[in-house]
Amino acid sequence: MGRYVSHLTRQLSQLTLAIVLTACASAPEPENLAGAIWMPQQGSLTTHQQACLPETEAPAFPQANFVPMALMQAEKAHLAPGDRVRIAVIGDDETLSGTYIVDNLGELALPGLPAIDTKGKTRDEARQQLRGLLIDQGLVRDLPRVVDISLLESAGVSIPVTGAVFNPGTVRVGERAVEARVGQIEGNAGGDANTERSLSAALRAASGVRPDAAIDAILLVRGERWTQVDMSGLLDGTRFTDIHLSPGDRITVPSTGCFDPRLVRPSALTPPGVRVYMSNLSRPAASNSNAAINKDATSLPYGTRLLQALVSANCVGGAAMNARRQAILISTNPVNQTSVVIKRDIEGMLTNARRDSINPYLMPDDAIACYDSRTMNFRDAISLFGEALGTAATVILIDDVAK
Repeated sequence: MGRYVSHLTRQLSQLTLAIVLTACASAPEPENLAGAIWMPQQGSLTTHQQACLPETEAPAFPQANFVPMALMQAEKAHLAPGDRVRIAVIGDDETLSGTYIVDNLGELALPGLPAIDTKGKTRDEARQQLRGLLIDQGLVRDLPRVVDISLLESAGVSIPVTGAVFNPGTVRVGERAVEARVGQIEGNAGGDANTERSLSAALRAASGVRPDAAIDAILLVRGERWTQVDMSGLLDGTRFTDIHLSPGDRITVPSTGCFDPRLVRPSALTPPGVRVYMSNLSRPAASNSNAAINKDATSLPYGTRLLQALVSANCVGGAAMNARRQAILISTNPVNQTSVVIKRDIEGMLTNARRDSINPYLMPDDAIACYDSRTMNFRDAISLFGEALGTAATVILIDDVAK
């Protein structure tokens, strides 16, 4: 019997050693492709971070078509589909005079007259075209102000946005709800200022600029012409620089190729917040609901760092046995769309004076997961062992380990 117990003890000890070695590993050790890490804080303290030198490519547009930003900013906005205008013809008894809406083709259709093409035209240019048409039709005399076109309401426009923004594509800016339309309260008003039909609004509609954006060299293309816009003043509040957009405008945000932490905060050019996926199945939380992870916990202000999100996920603090938890951050390099997984020792970040160097900023749609400490893993391994082999075997094991 003693020989059997001794043999069983040796087997239990070997099995225990294997379990203990397995339990020493808490979170998995991630591997990343070369070039996946793009944020300096995603590296480690022992990793040498080379200084990044911002670079931007020269615009691929003819220099002869370049227009100074101030000139394009001073241009009057072009009429857009959906704009409401008031046409007044001298001596007319409301046959032609009235309120009109520019149709989807960019045309104004007056009763009994050919449609007027307003694409790429300002109100003054459309008025001159209508004046010539009325004179040619013999409906009015050749007088300077025989017809007038006034803007009642400017509609929204669709603008393509590409480059260093979080969600490139075609965005809709300047759109208004029915109850917010001009004239609902004040009556048949004249004139309109649609502040959301602007360059900054288009960038926000594309989910904001990324931390690698060259905000001092944003490209705005209008027809064959183009300009560069320095919008850095909107970020630091030193000056207001914005441009009213017209139908057909295109926006490109160049990338510097470098991470700029100054762009990681809410502003007129960046997102106000980010949505982060969280999972906390560590002790004492046995489920995400018990860990109080809800919509409010996962919606964080832009500029939040990993440690702050871990507190929101209830991964920090608690019993000393489970204090040394580990966390995994799953992110995506927005420049090359390569996934990156970062492992962090939570207590190690809290106690290290250089924590800011290894505490990554969170980007939209990042995910974090918490893992139990090694002590808790060892405890679970012993519990699993005891459940499998019974109390007597566990007593033998503990006695053997004590010797």
